[in-house]
Amino acid sequence: MVAAAAGPGAHRPGPLKQQNKAHKGGKHSGASQRRAGGRVSVKAQPRRRLRDLNRVDRRHQALQLRRQRKEAVLAEKRGLGSRDGPPHLVVLVPLHSRVTAQDAICLLQSQDSAVVRVDEGKAGGFALLCPRLKQRWRFVTAQAGEEGPDWGGPWLCTSSSPSSRAVLCAGDLHAVLDLAKVADSLLFLLDPTDGWDNTGEHWLSCLFAQGLPSYALAVPGGTDLPPKKRIDARKKLCKALEKRFPEAKLFPLNTEQESSLLLRHLATQKQRHLSFRDRRAHLLAHTAQFLPTQESGLVGTLKVSGFVRGQPLHVNSLVHIVGHGDFQMSQVDAPPDPLSLNPRVVKGQKRSEDMEVQDDSVGGYDEMEEDIKVLMKADPSKQESLQSEVVPDPMEGEQTWPTEEELQEAEASLKANRRVVKVPKGTSKYQAAWIVDDEEEGSEKNDDDEDDDGMDDDMLEEALSQEGESSEEEEGAPEECETMTVSDCLRDDQYDEKVEEDEQMLERYRQERMDEMFPDEVDTPRDVPARVRFQKYRGLKSFRTSPWDPKENLPRDYARIFQFQDFSRTRKHLFRQIEKEETEGALVGWYVTLHICNVPVSVVESFKEGKPLVLFSLLPHEQKMSVLNFLVRRHPSNNEPVKAKEELIFHCGFRRFRASPLFSQHTSADKHKLERFLRPDAALVV
Repeated sequence: MVAAAAGPGAHRPGPLKQQNKAHKGGKHSGASQRRAGGRVSVKAQPRRRLRDLNRVDRRHQALQLRRQRKEAVLAEKRGLGSRDGPPHLVVLVPLHSRVTAQDAICLLQSQDSAVVRVDEGKAGGFALLCPRLKQRWRFVTAQAGEEGPDWGGPWLCTSSSPSSRAVLCAGDLHAVLDLAKVADSLLFLLDPTDGWDNTGEHWLSCLFAQGLPSYALAVPGGTDLPPKKRIDARKKLCKALEKRFPEAKLFPLNTEQESSLLLRHLATQKQRHLSFRDRRAHLLAHTAQFLPTQESGLVGTLKVSGFVRGQPLHVNSLVHIVGHGDFQMSQVDAPPDPLSLNPRVVKGQKRSEDMEVQDDSVGGYDEMEEDIKVLMKADPSKQESLQSEVVPDPMEGEQTWPTEEELQEAEASLKANRRVVKVPKGTSKYQAAWIVDDEEEGSEKNDDDEDDDGMDDDMLEEALSQEGESSEEEEGAPEECETMTVSDCLRDDQYDEKVEEDEQMLERYRQERMDEMFPDEVDTPRDVPARVRFQKYRGLKSFRTSPWDPKENLPRDYARIFQFQDFSRTRKHLFRQIEKEETEGALVGWYVTLHICNVPVSVVESFKEGKPLVLFSLLPHEQKMSVLNFLVRRHPSNNEPVKAKEELIFHCGFRRFRASPLFSQHTSADKHKLERFLRPDAALVV
C-alpha cells in the first residue's frame, strides 16, 4: 500500500460538494426578530447576485436574445432591395484577364418577362427590377485596365487593425476600392481553370485589407472543356479557394437558370457589416450636375442624386467625397425614384411587354424639375464647420530667448578659448585637439603652411599648363573624318529618363541593403560637419530607462493639430449621444439630391469619365486634423524598397489621401526606434 501526500492546492472541492447547514448555536429566530425591532438590513445585494438566474430564466433569456437577432437579420434582408429600402448594390469584379463581365451581364439581364431592365448610360451599370418578387438590384462593373485616376506611385491600404500592404499601379484599382466601400455585395468572376491572375491577387489583398463586404463567387464559361477536364479544373479551383474564401460556394454562370440561382443567393445571404459605414450615411452617385458660380467656373454647387444607405442623412452635417475632400451641404431635395418597382406610365404611352423603362437622367434634371420636393435646408447656426486646423496662439508656451548681447558674449567666449598648436602636416582638427604644444610656435606654423600652400599652387599651375599644351598639339593634328546618315528612330528621348530612374532605384536598393546590414549605424557626411548633421539628435544613457518628454522641442506646426485628452472616451460619448438624439433627415432608402457647396469642377469631370462618385457623411470632429498611427505589414509580393518620408497613398476606411509617413518599430516601450525603410519581415508603426 502506497500513500501519496497531496501538496498545497492539489485538490479543491468541486461545485457538487455537499454543503451542510451551519450550527445556529442557540440563536432563535424569534429572539433575533425581537432584538431587531422590525428593522430591515440596508445591505443591498451585489450586481453579480442579481444577474444570477435560475435555469428556466436563463433559457428564456437566451431564447429571447436568439429571437431578437434572428428578427434583426430578417429585417435587414427584407429591407435591402425592397420597395422601402435602397436597391441591392452589386459590384462585378473580374479577377482574371481572360474573364469579361459582358457575358455575365447578358445572363443577368436575360431574366423572365417580369424583370424590368434600366440602362444607366454613363453611370456604368444597369438595374434589375422584379415587381413579382418585390426586389430590385443595381449592378456596377469594375473593369481592369482602364485609365485610372492620377494616383500613381506606391500606395498603402490600411484599416483600424493590423493589415496587409501592397504596392502596385493597377489600371482602375482605386475605383474598385471606392466601389467596395459602398457595395452591398461583391460578385467575383473567376476563370474556370486558373481562378485569378497576379492582378486579381493584388485586388483581393487590397479588398481584404480595406474590409470585405458580402460576396459571391461565380465562374462563367468552361463549357468548352471536356467533362473530365472540367471536373479536374473545378477540384483544382476549389482547392485554391480554401485559402482565400473558406466555406465559400462556387456558382456556375452559363445559363439563365444558374443566373437566377445566383440572384437568389445574393438576395438571401447574410450581410457582412463594416464598422466605418454602419455609423455613417453614404451613397453612390446615380446622377450629378455641376452649377458653376458667377465669380469663377472652377468652383460651384454640385447636385448629386443617389439612394441613402447606412444611417439617416442630415443636411447640417459635413459630407466627404472620396478622393476629393470634405464639403458642406446647403439643401436636400427628394426627386422621384427612378428605380421604383411601380413606375409611372405617361398617358398615351404603350407599355412594352417586358415593362422596360429607359433612364437617360445623367443630366436629365429638366424632366423631374416639377416633381422635386425640398426636404430640408441647412441652418448656419447648427451647421458643422469646415475648420480642420487649430489657429495657434503665439503667446502660448512663451519662452525666454537670449538677447543679442548674450549671443555676442557667447561667441566671444568661444573665440577666446581657441588655441593654436604646432602639429604635423596632414593632421585633422580632431587629432590636433588632443596635442599639447606651446602657443608661441603658432605663428611659425602658420608661415610654414602658407609656404606649403604656395608651393602646391605653383605645382598645380605647371601641371595644368602642360595639359593645355598637349591638348593644343592634338587639336592641330589633322583627323580622318567621314559622314554617315543616322535615322531618327535610333534616338530615344526617354532613354535618359529611364537611365535616371534605374539609377535612383538602384541607389534605393543599396540604401535599403545597407540599412538592413547596419541598422544602428549612420555614416558621417563629408561635406557637412557632424555637429551640424546630428544637431537634431540627442544622446540617451539608456534607451529603455532614460526620460524623454514627447512634447519637448516639437515643431511649430504641431500647434495646428487637434489633440484629444481621451480619444476612446470621446468616441463612446459621441456614439451614445447620437443614439439618444433623434435627428431629422433623409431616411435610409430614400432617393435624394444633395446640394454640395464650393466643389471644384474636377469632381464632376472625373464622374463624367466613368469613375465612381462616393459620398460619406462625417461624424462630429471627423473633419479635424490630428496624428494617425497605423500598424502595417509589407505585402510578400512587394519587392521595391519603400523609404520613410516618401509620399504614399492611404486607403483608410472611407478616406483616400496622400501623406509622407514616418516608420518606427512596434514595441511596448515609451520610446520607439525610427526605421528608414519598411521592413519585409516585421510589422511597423506608420
